[in-house]
Amino acid sequence: MFQKVLDFLATKEVYSEVETYYTPTMAGNIVLFLVIVLLFIAMAAFTGSNRKFQVKQLAFSAMAITLAVVTSFIKFAQLPYGGSITLFSMFFICLIGYLYGTKAGVLAGIAYGFLNLIIGPTILHPIQLLLDYPIAFGCLGLTGLFSNSKLGLLKGYVLGVFGRYVCHVLTGYIFFAMYAPEGMNPMVYSLGYNATYIVPEAIATIALILVPAVQIGLKEVKRMAYEN
Repeated sequence: MFQKVLDFLATKEVYSEVETYYTPTMAGNIVLFLVIVLLFIAMAAFTGSNRKFQVKQLAFSAMAITLAVVTSFIKFAQLPYGGSITLFSMFFICLIGYLYGTKAGVLAGIAYGFLNLIIGPTILHPIQLLLDYPIAFGCLGLTGLFSNSKLGLLKGYVLGVFGRYVCHVLTGYIFFAMYAPEGMNPMVYSLGYNATYIVPEAIATIALILVPAVQIGLKEVKRMAYEN
């Protein structure tokens, strides 16, 4: 039964004994789109009964996710088995959690993860799909844990990016170990591979957040996000 559902949602491509990839079919992409819509509805439901605030949150979140998608196409480096250094794309998802809390941030991250799955999927296994896409990007919304803290966005960004990194390291070790150079421990390979693209972007984003003018701008954005 599960295999029939998988065949309906994704096309299986076998390249070798160890390389099998799945690409979402039209039906799969429709399902993913519906999941994203449901996640946005859930985001609105979690904000409370103030309809005006719900609309503003959805508008801010949609804008941030759009910016994340746009900047994800600006790549300074693309790695062969997934992962790329982009123009601050993780920052915009982290911003949603900082503005509206953990629930909204995690849901926005999950939605963004599914969007990434539609745009450029690398799928070997259902568990790998969940870890590399909705769960990994959902971790970026953990910035909400520090939304009321001094330098909360900075602290939350570090936590969120670390959470994403852990997810990718796990899938790298479990599902991509065959790509490790001969004689190298697969965990060491996964740690290094995923750090190659996550760490440079994280360092650049942290440097940007620490710019005084940017901090002032972020405070203004947060004021606007809650302004009636």
